[in-house]
Amino acid sequence: MKADLVIDAKGLSCPMPIVRAKKGIDGLESGQIMKLESTDKGSLNDFRSWVKQTDHELLDVQEEGGVYTFYVKKG
Repeated sequence: MKADLVIDAKGLSCPMPIVRAKKGIDGLESGQIMKLESTDKGSLNDFRSWVKQTDHELLDVQEEGGVYTFYVKKG
């Protein structure tokens, strides 16, 4: 999936991946896609909750080798 913005939040623990995601997505235009990579297991639940509270859409979540990759479309 092509992303308009890629954020590396690996090695950061809660709430920093969400803080980075919010800062990053604020700079995008509606419809653009942000990719964020995190190694924090808690970010799975955090991202689902964050997307529900915003107008953004969680397009995909992948996990490979302990790295969680989230694709979020700005609402």
